Amino acid sequence: MLTFFLVSGGSLWLFSEFFLSLLEKMQTQEILRMLRLPELGDLGQFFRSLSATTLVSMGALAAILAYWFTHRPKALQPPCNLLMQSEEVEDSGGARRSVIGDSPQLLSHYYDDARTMYEVFRRGLRISGNGPCLGFRNPKQPYQWLSYQEVADRAEFLGSGLLQHNCKPCTDQFIGVFAQNRPEWIIAELACYTYSMVVVPLYDTLGPGAVRYIINTADISTVVVDKPQKAVVLLEHVERKETPGLKLIILMEPFEEALKDRGQECGVVIKSMQDVEDCGQQNHCDPVPPKPSDLSIVCFTSGTTGNPKGAMLTHGNVVADFSGFLKVTESQWAPTCADVHISYLPLAHMFERMVQSVVYCHGGRVGFFQGDIRLLSDDMKALGPTIFPVVPRLLNRMYDKIFSQADTPLKRWLLEFAAKRKQAEVRSGIIRNDSIWDELFFNKVQASLGGCVRMIVTGAAPASPTVLGFLRAALGCQVYEGYGQTECTAGCTFTTPGDWTSGHVGAPLPCNHIKLVDVEELNYWTSKGEGEICVRGPNVFKGYLKDPERTKEALDEDSWLHTGDIGKWLPAGTLKIIDRKKHIFKLAQGEYVAPEMIENIYIRSEPVAQVYVHGDSLKAFLVGIVVPDPEVMPSWARKRGIEGTYAELCTNKELKKAILEDMVRLGKEGGLHSFEQVKAIHIHSDMFSVQNGLLTPTLKAKRPELREYFKKQIEELYSTSM
Repeated sequence: MLTFFLVSGGSLWLFSEFFLSLLEKMQTQEILRMLRLPELGDLGQFFRSLSATTLVSMGALAAILAYWFTHRPKALQPPCNLLMQSEEVEDSGGARRSVIGDSPQLLSHYYDDARTMYEVFRRGLRISGNGPCLGFRNPKQPYQWLSYQEVADRAEFLGSGLLQHNCKPCTDQFIGVFAQNRPEWIIAELACYTYSMVVVPLYDTLGPGAVRYIINTADISTVVVDKPQKAVVLLEHVERKETPGLKLIILMEPFEEALKDRGQECGVVIKSMQDVEDCGQQNHCDPVPPKPSDLSIVCFTSGTTGNPKGAMLTHGNVVADFSGFLKVTESQWAPTCADVHISYLPLAHMFERMVQSVVYCHGGRVGFFQGDIRLLSDDMKALGPTIFPVVPRLLNRMYDKIFSQADTPLKRWLLEFAAKRKQAEVRSGIIRNDSIWDELFFNKVQASLGGCVRMIVTGAAPASPTVLGFLRAALGCQVYEGYGQTECTAGCTFTTPGDWTSGHVGAPLPCNHIKLVDVEELNYWTSKGEGEICVRGPNVFKGYLKDPERTKEALDEDSWLHTGDIGKWLPAGTLKIIDRKKHIFKLAQGEYVAPEMIENIYIRSEPVAQVYVHGDSLKAFLVGIVVPDPEVMPSWARKRGIEGTYAELCTNKELKKAILEDMVRLGKEGGLHSFEQVKAIHIHSDMFSVQNGLLTPTLKAKRPELREYFKKQIEELYSTSM
């Protein structure tokens, strides 16, 4: 038996795993008693009485124990007491702050030489030794890289070229960027920062009306675009005299001469990005760096109703926010020049921009996906990213795909057993990807992400505790959850390293305070530790561009940002999101309902990919629109004796009933009241998407649009379910 353990590496791993939870809790004397060995004081007499064979056997056992003790994984040490992750600020009306850091003052920057986004990039250039910076790839090809110096030079040339085309080196000069994620996006952004100009991201998913609104509101005369088709969209606005201020369009990709002629006819100059860079190289201007208090970006949030709002963020806002993230994670994760980030989330979204800022500040690399989300896994395998920002929807897809492949009861049991074993390690602070369970079950999952990921950050929407707990174990890396919004740059809370529990969004970042205020109409009271979440600190925005009314709604007289989200303080000083102030509605019987909270429970139903819960103040119950998962639903249906194509299954009444029953089951397990459960559902075969106008660019449901889109189906559900 001992020889077997010694010669079999895999068995030795199993041996170590089997005794892990037992041995690490035992003292030396307890181990000796378990092995039926004498106390330490009697060892001399004991050894003199042993035979040679027994001594060899004991030596082998000792070798196994020594191997285990020297190779057992070490738990991460949290940066603070996990039972007290935030503390109340004196004389602040109940505001709380992070306990991480040496100073009670709010953090405004992490490095003295990186207080603006221009300085952030220059720091990366210096410490990287002019290493690789921006990467791109063609199909089935390796990544190609631009160095830090190449990016810095091109940014100076482009910025100088903009100055030769009537742009001014000041914060009153707004430059639009209308493009998908790619290196030229970052070069255009850095060009603006190099000459104190302001970036205004545009994205077509806002709709043509919103693009027109942003150009006019921000007085944009110059837009940098990636494709000729987008230039055509902009020209059409000018031809209809909707955007009279637009004078220059700069194209990243080649275009035909006819497009230039069309622009000339309506008074718009169209030039290639290369031409503007060449012009700038020939007429180079010295940089005009910004100050921390200067505006850096106006990020228009799509919202779910009305025109988009232009959140004004300074260089200091952005630096403060990512500095808070660095402070929280510094004890467990130190970014270096070796770090690699995969860029696929929209650059118009501050979450993606924040992660990139951290990478540039430390001289790391950013590789861009090919532009097709279906090829993301292939891009990650080619890139090998170490940092992977995600949204919960993607985590849900990963989770569902893993379990859909466990297509027999035995496979599922083994997968769940392995996950529980690793989850036990995670709860004790051990994060690793080299256990026997990784070798047997999870290495393929990790390889699908490139095999090098050491940090995952999720935000933008609530994450399921079940999914988060499983993936923390399966991916073998640190998985953090944050909460925030564009108006506080990106994040205002973040989970503390070592606290791998789920169901909360962590403690306040060291760059901001958080307090809760009463919401009387919804019966949330600060005396019970509940209320609307408010944020104040150097990461909070300066207001909405040319919109004082909505600025006043968001920022009060004391500069507290009112988020519209309802939070609850947990005993450990962490924050839990429990409701959404804006989307709550009242049913006919007077009960208030939070549809997003219900949707987050229902989305865990195995065959469900998307769900929209609808209620009406004139009705006494809820109904829902469900989009099944085309990869999962067919096998889920077969287990219930229902066959057919995806389209056929979507119209199958028996299957609809089964899905509804599964959702209601999850609702009961999740603690939903009977009035919070949907009574009827409609099965819809097409996914809600940004392209069809049912999701925002940050993948949040556009509830008014969903309500209007499914108006007929909702009426039928109510009429047939009364």
